[in-house]
Amino acid sequence: MRPVDPDPGFAARLRERLERLVLAGEEPVTTTLEPTAVALSTVTPYLAVRDARAVLDFYVDGLGAVRRGDPIVMPDNRIGHAEIILGGSVIMLADEYPELGLRAPESGGVSVSLRLEVADPDAVVARAVAAGATLHREVTDSPYGRGGVVVDPSGHRWMVSREAEAEPGARPGELTYASVWTPDAAAADRFYRAVLGWETEEVRDGQGRRITNTGTHLGIFGDQSPTLFCCYGVADVDAAVRLVRAAGGTAADPALEPFGRVADCVDDQGVRFAVSETGPGAPRSSTAPGDLAYVTLEFPDPTRARAFYGTVLGWGFTPGREPGHWNVRVDGGDAHPPMGLAGGRETAAVPMFAVEDIDAAVARVRAAGGTAEDPAHAGYGTAALCSDDHGARFQVVQF
Repeated sequence: MRPVDPDPGFAARLRERLERLVLAGEEPVTTTLEPTAVALSTVTPYLAVRDARAVLDFYVDGLGAVRRGDPIVMPDNRIGHAEIILGGSVIMLADEYPELGLRAPESGGVSVSLRLEVADPDAVVARAVAAGATLHREVTDSPYGRGGVVVDPSGHRWMVSREAEAEPGARPGELTYASVWTPDAAAADRFYRAVLGWETEEVRDGQGRRITNTGTHLGIFGDQSPTLFCCYGVADVDAAVRLVRAAGGTAADPALEPFGRVADCVDDQGVRFAVSETGPGAPRSSTAPGDLAYVTLEFPDPTRARAFYGTVLGWGFTPGREPGHWNVRVDGGDAHPPMGLAGGRETAAVPMFAVEDIDAAVARVRAAGGTAEDPAHAGYGTAALCSDDHGARFQVVQF
């Protein structure tokens, strides 16, 4: 589509208007929309306010509203009806009419809260307060998004918010769940609570634990040899099972679990893992204290491992920091959480957990009955190799 030059007469008038506003300090005229410009929603808030003229000015100046038509003025000079537009929504309001039982909220008696969805809640709350609103709750982050609360001069409570963006789902090939396998789930629960600050809840009649305060899906599972069990997301579990078997591994038939269809597998070097169908909104990795920051998969034959997981999960690989170490690539980018593959060792999956203070974390490991090497500086942070009180290896890292 080719751009079209504006009408010269219109452009000249617009330029003159802008110059007059900027250079002469002329006040801009509030834009009004025709009543039919924005359709009414199924439910439209209708507010009783004190001093409707002042409230209309506040909503325009403080919240960025646009007037929808002209107010209806009654014979006694009260506003009988007025409308504003916020985003794509219409709000109606009028002065108080005590004779009809219509009053503005009294102090402490707000019965309705109005949520206003904006792109920048910090700026809108500041603008509203500058225009005369009372700050009721400062702008903060929450699981539902970011927002603050102001009370307008007429006593109405506004929740100025930006909805939380849905986390993208895990890409096929990424880790969607990891479980610390251990002979004793209760003992592991106590150990990792003390070392990493995990909060847990019992699952599977006490045989397992679900970690409730990390960004990644983590768990603890008992009656197992110490290791980290990994579950990877795939687009099609049935197709992934066929690939596992074709690549020399074994796979159980898919089963339907509360979190989706999943299949237990074993690779061609004896490592147990699972595949599950990915869905939207899967939590991603983070470097928050206690969270899973990295996973190293160790194999006696790294070439064979690269061939197997490249076939089954579509992994790509780039050389790591050390000889024989490879970084896992998913869909051409880094995996989340990041993962690596190392050779020349017995099969194991070694997790790395983020901590706020590496020295304090090492001290907690030792106090809880585990072992820990002294912290050492690496290119990505300061890390220490540890083992829990049942011999499972892991690392802690301070970024």
